[in-house]
Amino acid sequence: MAALGWLTPRRRSATARSVLAGEAAAEAARKSSLELEELDAARAAGPGAPDETTPEPDFPVHGDTEAAAFFDLDNTVMQGAAIFHFGRGLYKRHFFERQELARFAWQQAWFRLAGVEDPEHMQDARESALSIVKGHKVSELMTIGEEIYDEYMAERIWPGTRALAQAHLDAGQKVWLVTAAPVETATIIARRLGLTGALGTVAESHDGIYTGRLVGEPLHGPAKAEAVRALSAAEGLDLTRCAAYSDSHNDIPMLSLVGHPYAINPDAKLRKYAREREWRLRDYRTGRKAAKVGIPAAAGVGALAGGTAAALALHRRRR
Repeated sequence: MAALGWLTPRRRSATARSVLAGEAAAEAARKSSLELEELDAARAAGPGAPDETTPEPDFPVHGDTEAAAFFDLDNTVMQGAAIFHFGRGLYKRHFFERQELARFAWQQAWFRLAGVEDPEHMQDARESALSIVKGHKVSELMTIGEEIYDEYMAERIWPGTRALAQAHLDAGQKVWLVTAAPVETATIIARRLGLTGALGTVAESHDGIYTGRLVGEPLHGPAKAEAVRALSAAEGLDLTRCAAYSDSHNDIPMLSLVGHPYAINPDAKLRKYAREREWRLRDYRTGRKAAKVGIPAAAGVGALAGGTAAALALHRRRR
């Protein structure tokens, strides 16, 4: 931490939290990957082979075991944000009231319409989720997470990105999700897709019960890069031979760490940044933006109003 001495106390504190979040995520990811290795049989019973119409990439290099791949989750591997889908599932199971669902729905509407991550909305969603799960057992949320994946997430996996991940697996390389979503949710998704494991936001728990607090900070932006760096060091990987995939300019720190960065379904800032640096781009959306808005029917008028408000706000921002 001595290298942080030149920073102001506030900047030093923020950087320290990012490092703590990254190291916690890497530790949790390595632990969960060992558990996933014991479930290899489940891999064959996963979502099946990638869409045969998706072209096989000319990368990665087969047999390069010092390389690995790191995939962002929201709007890179899956349409929408995992934490919002998780919120829908918790509402269905009466974890919180109707007005809270409307709030989740409005945030999801904004995410889908704007096609970018709004830090305030994402932070608000995480705080809501933490307050909702406080006092619940980790094992209980893991079981529910499996059900929520089948209900809301499985059908939203991008086949093209799934094929890219499979190419790394077929080359004998490890593949990790790297996401601000809770590590438990991310681990479920990784296992169901047959991936190695997941780096995610670590929620504090004591004796298997959530406290309602985080370890460090959400795994977002610079914290993702710290997590990838920590995991790579522990796994003996050469980052110059690794690949990273994301849709968001917020993940430029992570993408810049590796020798093979990919922009997947990129937002405008990332698209521009990637083109300037001749990074590879892939866009699996049917239109310029993923404008289809998924709003749970149970949200009713509140969700519709939220979606309308998001659309109007987006329109004003672009004028």
